Amino acid sequence: MSLLLRHRLRLFPTPATSRRPSLTAVAAATTLQQRPYASKKSKHKPQYHAQGNNSNNSADAEKQLVPQGTKRAPIATASLTPGSRQAVADPAAREELARAEARMAAGVEWLRREVAQLEARASGRVTPRLLAPVRVAEDATAADKVRLEDLATVGVRDGSSLIVTVFDPQNLKRVQDALYEAKIQGVIPQRVDERTLRIPIPKPTVEARLAAYSTASKLAEDARVQIRRQHQASVKKGKYAKHSIEHDEFQKLQARYIAEVDTVLAQIRKSTGAR
Repeated sequence: MSLLLRHRLRLFPTPATSRRPSLTAVAAATTLQQRPYASKKSKHKPQYHAQGNNSNNSADAEKQLVPQGTKRAPIATASLTPGSRQAVADPAAREELARAEARMAAGVEWLRREVAQLEARASGRVTPRLLAPVRVAEDATAADKVRLEDLATVGVRDGSSLIVTVFDPQNLKRVQDALYEAKIQGVIPQRVDERTLRIPIPKPTVEARLAAYSTASKLAEDARVQIRRQHQASVKKGKYAKHSIEHDEFQKLQARYIAEVDTVLAQIRKSTGAR
């Protein structure tokens, strides 16, 4: 009997405990492995903290809140200087800028004097300025010439004639020759006495006004060319890179004096009635 029982135990072994976990264990493991996920809004929403002193005013506290984790605080634009307003720091560039400005200003001033004489003749106004270009040699051997005002006085008579009176009668012939050499349109001196010359000024015609404006246009273009050449020479001398502070300063200088040339030309265009 005992032998039979042993064989039965071998044929029908006692079932072992199953390795499959129970439902309670599965539920506990699932609860432990569950990962809480935040929403996208809360995930990327920056956290804020207050800077400075604690204030009781809620509006001031909201202005002082800045996001945590930022690399740097916001920069106020009021403290920044635009590149167009930055000053030239290089001493050599400042010196060259002053030299270029002086030469450009001299060119514009020369244009103003020439155009003023043309405008006076075109408008019919009789003024002593009409004889400003005249230069007279003090004697036959003198290489340098002096202005007419140094040897004579110039006045206006009857609003239509110029009267030239020399200080020394010996200079009358040289003054008369200098008036012819100046080649001023409509200026023909007439001797009155040993010290006086009379110059009748004819009224300008439409053709004379247009000719004056044409001459002024050529002079203005010459002034523009001189300004551009000075700008190019200064930039080339300093070897300034394009869009650099120095290059921009020279560019603004050129634009300013060319605008002055255009203004001078616009004035004589208006006075002469040219189109």
